[in-house]
Amino acid sequence: MQKKLLYFLFLFSTVWLMQSCSLNARLKKADKEFNMGEYFSAGEKYRKLFSQIPAKDRDTRAKVLFHQAECYRLLNYHNAEQMYANAIRFGYPDSLVYLRYAQSLHRNAKYDLAAKNYAIYLQKDSTHSMAANGLKALELSAQFKATPTPYLVRKADAFNARRSYSFSPAFSGPDGDMLFFTSNRSLNAKTAARNSRITGMPVNKIYSSKKNAAGKWEKPQMTSTEEAAKTVTDDGTVSFTADGRMMFITRARQQTNGEAAAEIYVSSRAGGSWSEPKKLEVFKDSTISVAHPAIAPDDMTLYFVSDAPNGFGGKDIWIATYDEGTVKDVRNAGPQINTPGDEMFPTVRRDATLYFSSNGLPGIGGLDIFKAVQNDKDWIVENMAMPINSNFDDFGIAFEGNAERGFFSSNRGQNRGYDLIWSFELPEYEYLLEGRVLDENQNPVPDAYVRLVSNSGINARVQVKKDGTYRIKIDKDIDCVMMAGARGFLNKEARLSTEGVKESKIFTQDFSLVTIFKPIQMDNIFYEFGKWNLTPESETGLQELVKILRDNPNITIEISAHTDHVGNNEANKTLSERRAQSVVEYLIAAGIAKDRLSAVGYGEEKPFVVNAATVQRFSFLKENDELTEAFVNALSADQQEQAKQINRRTEFRVLKTTYK
Repeated sequence: MQKKLLYFLFLFSTVWLMQSCSLNARLKKADKEFNMGEYFSAGEKYRKLFSQIPAKDRDTRAKVLFHQAECYRLLNYHNAEQMYANAIRFGYPDSLVYLRYAQSLHRNAKYDLAAKNYAIYLQKDSTHSMAANGLKALELSAQFKATPTPYLVRKADAFNARRSYSFSPAFSGPDGDMLFFTSNRSLNAKTAARNSRITGMPVNKIYSSKKNAAGKWEKPQMTSTEEAAKTVTDDGTVSFTADGRMMFITRARQQTNGEAAAEIYVSSRAGGSWSEPKKLEVFKDSTISVAHPAIAPDDMTLYFVSDAPNGFGGKDIWIATYDEGTVKDVRNAGPQINTPGDEMFPTVRRDATLYFSSNGLPGIGGLDIFKAVQNDKDWIVENMAMPINSNFDDFGIAFEGNAERGFFSSNRGQNRGYDLIWSFELPEYEYLLEGRVLDENQNPVPDAYVRLVSNSGINARVQVKKDGTYRIKIDKDIDCVMMAGARGFLNKEARLSTEGVKESKIFTQDFSLVTIFKPIQMDNIFYEFGKWNLTPESETGLQELVKILRDNPNITIEISAHTDHVGNNEANKTLSERRAQSVVEYLIAAGIAKDRLSAVGYGEEKPFVVNAATVQRFSFLKENDELTEAFVNALSADQQEQAKQINRRTEFRVLKTTYK
C-alpha cells in the first residue's frame, strides 16, 4: 500500500513538473514574440495560457495579464482597459500599469477614472511627462468638445473595405485626382499573402484610386504587381515628390525568424508603372527601423520615424536631407515635436507645414494629429482639436493641395481597432451684409449708396436699389467701416466685425439718413424742469449728434431749442437760447470745432409742423398740422399735454456743406 502511494505521488509530481515546464516554455515563447513585436500572436498565447496558470500564482497571472493588455493596446483593441484592470487586481508590481490603464481609460473616454490613475502614477513618478500631459489632455478634451472646429468629418467609404485596415492617404502630384493609401484587404485569392504575426491579418499593400471626370473616386487598385503582392512584405505609408513622379515607401520584410525591420524604399514612375523599389540607406546600422517617410515640397527635406538611439523615447520624428538617392544631415526633430511617447505619420503640406501624430503630447486620447510650423529654429505645435481628433487614434492626414480638405486615418468607433480613411473639409462659409437705406420718415432713399472698407483690403461701393435695399459679400475674420450717403442727405457711418464667426451668416445694417434741407428733431435730448441743464438721459442723443458731425466733417449746423406756449414768451425765448447753448457747449467739449456750431432759441415762435413719423406716434394728429396755441387749446386735456411735449424740442439744421 505504501509503495503504491509512493508511486502515485511520484507520478503526480512528474506530471506536474512536466506541465510546469511546458507552461514555462510556452510563456517564454509568448514573451519572445511580444519582445519581437508580434503582438497578435503573443496576445493569443497569453490569452490561452492564463487559464492554465495556478490560481495561487498571482505574480505570473499578473504578468501575463499585463503583457496581454499591452498586446491589445498596441493592436488598438477596445478591451485592453479590462486587462490592465485585472493586472492591477492581481497585484502587478510595476507602476507602469497605472499609466497604461489611465491611457486606455482616456482612449475609451472614461475621463474621471483616467484622471485618478494618472494621479496614482504621478505619485510614483512625478516627473513623467506623458502622465502629466495625460492630465492636461483631459482638460483639453473638455475644451475641445465644447468648442469644436468647423471641419466636417465623414467616413470615406470609397476607400474602405470590410474587416480590413485602410490608412495613411497621400495625394500624388499637384492635381489632387490620384490618392494612394495602405490597406491589408485581399482583392482575390491570388493576391492574399499570409497573415502578419504582428496584427494577425493580411500584410499591408499600397492601393490607389483615381478621380474620374464626374468627380467620383474609382474602385481602388493595388499599385504593386501581382507577383510583388504575393511576397511577404508589409508595404505602406507613402509620400510623393512635388511632381508625383517619385514615391517613398515604408516596407517591412518578414523574415523566417519572425523579425521585421521597417525600411524606406524609393520608386520612380516611368509611363504608367512604378519601378522596382530601391532601399534608401538612412543609418549605417541596418537594425535601426526607419518608416513613415514624408518628403517636403522642396523635394530635399525628408521627415521619417525611427526608434534610433539618442531620441526622446518611443518612436521619434527625424529630419534629413535627401540628395539624389542619398541621405545626409540626419537629425532629431527635437523636444518640441518629440516626447517619451510615440510621434509618427509625418506629412508635409504644400506650404511646408508639418503634420504628425503623437500620443505623448496633450491630446484627446490615443494618437492625435498635430500641426507644426517652424519659426526660426522653434516649432509652434498645435493640436488639430475635434472633430479631426477623437479619443481614438487619428493619424496620416493628407491635404488636397492648398484646399482645406482631404483625408486622414482613424479607428474611432472600431472595437477591433480597424483603421479607416475619413474625409475632412472646412466649409466655405458665406458672409453677407444687407440692409436698407431710409430717410428720417422711414422712406427708401433710392439714389443712395453704401461704401464698405475692410482691414482685409475690401473697398466696395454699391448702389442702393429703388426699394432702399443693398447687399454686399464680405469675408470672415475682418473689421469693416461702412458709409451710407445720398445727394441732399448727411452721411451715416457704421462698423461691423466678422471676427470669430464660425458659420455662414447674413449681417444686417440699416441706415437712416438725415436730410440737409430742413430742421431735424433730436430725440432723447432732455433738460431739468424749467432749466437749461442737460440731464444724464440726454447722453445717447447727444452722442448721436456728435457722430453725425464726425461722419460729415464738411458741414456747419444751427442748434435750436423750442418751448411750448405756456408762460411768458420772452422768458421762454431766453430759456430756449440757454438750452441750445448747453448743447453747443457739450459738442465743443466732445471735440467739435466751435466755428461749426451756432445756437439759437426760438421759444414758442415756431410751433412744430406735424410730419409722417409723428402721425404714427400720435393718431389724433394729421400730417402738416401746426401745433399753434389755438390748435393745442382745442384738443382734449390729455392731447394738449402731448402736443405741448412735442413743441418742447431741440432741433438742428445744416447751414453749410462747404466747411473747410
